[in-house]
Parts: sequence; structure tokens; C-alpha cells
Amino acid sequence: MVADPNMKILVVDDSGTMRVMFKQMLNKAGFDNIIIAINGKDGLEKVNEEKPDLVLSDWNMPVMDGLEFLKKLRKTDEYKNLPFIMATAQADKSSQNDIMDAGGNGHVPKPFDENQIKKAIEKIFAPKGKGDGKPKKKKRQVIGGRVELNVAHIQITDHLALGVLKHRIDQGEIEPEHFDLTTTLKPGWNPIQEGLENGELDCAFVLAPIAMDLFAYDSPIELLLFAHKNGSTFVRNRHYDVRFDSLQSYYKYKVVDIPHRMSVHHMLAHQFLKELGLKPGVPGKTAINVRFEVVPPVKMPEIMQENDGVAGFMVAEPIATKAIYGEIGNLEFFSAARWNNHPCCVVTMQKDYIDKYPEAVQEFITLLKDAGEYIEDDKTKAADIAVSFLDPDGKLGLNSQVLQNVFSQPQAIRWDRLSPVLEDLEKVQKYMHDVMGIGKIIDLEKFVNKTFADN
Repeated sequence: MVADPNMKILVVDDSGTMRVMFKQMLNKAGFDNIIIAINGKDGLEKVNEEKPDLVLSDWNMPVMDGLEFLKKLRKTDEYKNLPFIMATAQADKSSQNDIMDAGGNGHVPKPFDENQIKKAIEKIFAPKGKGDGKPKKKKRQVIGGRVELNVAHIQITDHLALGVLKHRIDQGEIEPEHFDLTTTLKPGWNPIQEGLENGELDCAFVLAPIAMDLFAYDSPIELLLFAHKNGSTFVRNRHYDVRFDSLQSYYKYKVVDIPHRMSVHHMLAHQFLKELGLKPGVPGKTAINVRFEVVPPVKMPEIMQENDGVAGFMVAEPIATKAIYGEIGNLEFFSAARWNNHPCCVVTMQKDYIDKYPEAVQEFITLLKDAGEYIEDDKTKAADIAVSFLDPDGKLGLNSQVLQNVFSQPQAIRWDRLSPVLEDLEKVQKYMHDVMGIGKIIDLEKFVNKTFADN
């Protein structure tokens, strides 16, 4: 069976913002016959009334969550084979396993876009025997003694060291002896996570908790370098100053947007809100009074501008600074003000690449560290490079001045001294696991390979 654009799709999500986003993305993906439910209980009623062809459900909802909803469907003969995709902030591997064990047909972690939704739907309805949809690992070419190296990144300043390295190679300032660099711009964290997991990517700049979670579930990757330190910002909705008498009363019963559940942004925002005496989290069985929502970083300012219920967001630069300069929000805090020189994104690589091409890996890590020093030495030039690297199509509206403002902030993002610090990663995983109940504790000595950074 092929995905029918006229099929009836039931969307189940308790967030009004997310329901609007679901509908917009499905429309862009070519699906217009959409029914809405606000939680699992409402979803069961809509399934019985409307007989949908597909269910797209969030997990974290009050009354009845998405996993309970899925399990109840699977207990009935009529709906035991109803195609079901969980589209949720539960992006860790443990949650993905729980979804599939309960009878789910697919999982799309938030934040996602219309292409990821469409791909998940097409995979479910693809004719049997057409493969599992996973990209085949291509054989790496070695030409003139140089092996190709495919490195993925997204559109944030955290990944600028890669952009500077690419610029210097393209301009002929340096010529690697052991590798040919290809950089791949991805639309978000989930394609990077998938590319590392299925071996499509040799290397990626990725959120440290995502990388640790992949390693916890046996992805053969190693962390070689910090991509940067510091560099994120919590932006408060500009309406705070005129309507509320305290931060606690302002954030209570509102939404805070984060870029990914498995992120240091989530951790630092959680710490901040707890210190205000609040109970941040996601809807479910545990009582909360501040709700985290995972949305694409580039959409955060727009969503907050249109919705007073969104109290703030935490995100990497330059998105936060653009929102502040655009008078969409005000500065709550720079991430470095809470934890100076904290890790965030890291450079991870497939272990088989490391084992087969150690000279190429050593050269790449050395040149990346050099690129970081290059940025620190000439931030005006780095800002010019960043515009073309991070915003090649002009969709973000970046300019050199915005980026220079980002680089000149107090306790701003740094690209020097990027050797991995195990104690910092331990702090992240312990807080997320012990306090937030996210992820698994891993052996960092086995995950972090400091050899190349130390050399």
C-alpha cells in the first residue's frame, strides 16, 4: 500500500501550538484530511468516531498519554494494525524502544519538519519488499592518499569551527594531507542523530547528550572534541516587564521552548526554573507547573511572538540575539552566567573511521582546534565566514554585524581549549539522569577518546 494523500490522519496533541504546527507540516507534506484530538482519551473517541487511516500522536499529555493510548488501541482487534506514529519530545533511545515494544509503527522525535513527517508516513505505507528505508553505507573513497570525510552540522554558531576550517581549505590557506572534507548542512538534530546511528555520516557536530544516548544504545561512535564552550541564551517574552511582579509568577503555568530533550539547554533551563521554586517538565503523571516544549530553533522567536503563553525559550546563537534585537524578547541569562565554559555540542565520529584512518582523524582534529583559535584571533573575519556557512540561502537573515554582536557578548561562546573534559560530561549526565530522569549513565572513559585532542 502506498501513502494516499487523501487518507484521514488523526493528530493527537494537548498543545495548541503543536496542533497548529502539525497541521501546517502535514499540509506542506501533501496531506489535508486531518482530524484533531487533545489527549489520548479524546484520541480513542475520535478513532471510534472517525475511523482514521493513520494516527500521529504526542506522548506527553494529561488525562491519557500517548503510550497508554497506543497500548489501548493495540488491545482491540479492530485497531491492532492501525498505523501509529509517535511524534514526540521523547527523543532518547529508551523511549523509542518503548514505542516499538508497545506496537508503534514509527517514531519521529521533536523537533521535526514536514520532510521528516512525510518520510515516516511513506515508510509505513511503502510496499513490502522495498527495503527498510535506511541509507546504504557507501564505500569511502581514497584519492591521492586522502580519504573522504563527511561531517554534518546545523545552522548555529556552535558549529562555526567547521565552517572556518572549510573556508580555509576552499581558499587554499591550508591543504589537508590525509582527508578531503565534505560538510553537510542538516535541517535539525534528528537527521544528524539518524545519520550517526545508521552510519550515513562519518562525523557530526551534535548535542553532547544525544551523542551519549546513542553510545548508551551501542552506536559505535566516539567523542573526540568539544565543538565549542558556552554560546546559548535564555530569552524571556518581552511582555514580562509590564504584567508580572516576579519571575516565579510569570513562568508559572506557561511554556518554555527548548531545541531538544537531550540537550544542555534543557538541563540549564530546568535548573533555572527549579531554583525559582517551580516544577518544570512535560505533561504526564508527575505534577508540573511549567511545561517544556521541543520546537525547531528557527521557529522559537516566531512562536513566542504569536503566543503569550510561551514565557521564553533557550537556544543557541545567533537565534537568541536576533530575537532580542528584533524586540521579540529580552535577555534572561547567557548560559555561561550559570555555568561558565560549559560543554554543549561535541565532535563525534564513527569508530571504524577512527580505527581505519587515524592519520586523517588526527589531522582533522588538529585543524579544527586551529580553526577555533583562528576565530578567537579574528572575530570580524570569522563573522563574515559565518554568514555564508550558516546561512547559505539567506533564510535566517544573518549578517556580519549580528554575529559580531554575538561574539562580543559577556561570557560569549568560545572556541579555544576544546579538549574534552570528562568531569563536565559527567555533570551533564548525572543531572539529567538523577534529577530529570532522562537517559542512561555511560562509561565516559570508553566513550571519550582524548588521544587526538591531546596530541
